[in-house]
Amino acid sequence: MEDVGKNIDKMLNRRNYRSRYSEMMESVMKDPDVTAFLEEHKDKLTQEDIEKSYAKIYEFVQEKRKFEVNDPTMIAPGYEPQLTLNFHFVDVTYVPTQALLERKKQEEIKSRINTIDIPKDIRNATMKSFDKTVEREEALFETMRFIRFYEENPRTFHKGLYLAGDFGVGKTYLLGAMANELAKRGYSSTLVHFPTFTSQIKSAIADNTVNEKLDAVKKAPILILDDVGADAMTSWTRDEVFGVILQYRMQEQLPTFFTSNLTMDGLEKHLSITKNADEPLKAKRIMERIRYLTKEIIMLGENRRNG
Repeated sequence: MEDVGKNIDKMLNRRNYRSRYSEMMESVMKDPDVTAFLEEHKDKLTQEDIEKSYAKIYEFVQEKRKFEVNDPTMIAPGYEPQLTLNFHFVDVTYVPTQALLERKKQEEIKSRINTIDIPKDIRNATMKSFDKTVEREEALFETMRFIRFYEENPRTFHKGLYLAGDFGVGKTYLLGAMANELAKRGYSSTLVHFPTFTSQIKSAIADNTVNEKLDAVKKAPILILDDVGADAMTSWTRDEVFGVILQYRMQEQLPTFFTSNLTMDGLEKHLSITKNADEPLKAKRIMERIRYLTKEIIMLGENRRNG
């Protein structure tokens, strides 16, 4: 932190500046916060102590003026200067403002939510802004129920949800709101647009980072896989990506959520047909894991994306 008082020493070493210095300090000493502080500590400060503290008093007044007008040249933007007693000298300390503390709190909350290709409105979703309609009541109730029970005992296995329904009924928004609510309570989540993730995994083969990317998702404390079944899967992505994630989360009993335009039965049919084969048994094995991890809820309602 720059010592503002150095400017005073430079001034004193120049001719004809002593009178200006005296005028400047006279003005500084009339500052109401300075006079109040000196009055409060008059029994602990001699006149000599005060004079030796001129540089810090000057710094305080200058920075206070900048703080009041939000001047970007402040020594510590977002921090309010305050006078303090340091043995027998007056010193300046910088205290974070409420606005800065709130901003840091929000940044900390946001840092608990990891996303892959999730839209901004989902990242900022809140439970309060979720439209509570009759068609979506069960999904909302079960989501809030999960939050409550998870907070009560995060080490116990809690089933997630498989939200199925048409485009725009609020499946992803609700789970984004859930993730934000959990983040406020100190819990981390990972939201993944699954078709994008599978594309990233395929690209990761070239630079040998498949396991790294896979681990970041499969080991998430709370995982939300969005838009499952939106694109065709190869046998490899179904078994070595999707299947591996589900197997790990089932073994470790980690909360997992899904959104899909397909019901569970529809997803099973979708997974059974790959480019080169019809493999119903492998699809059934995948669905056994999903059914173990989640409860299926069909969400109805109008398409809010077109509203």
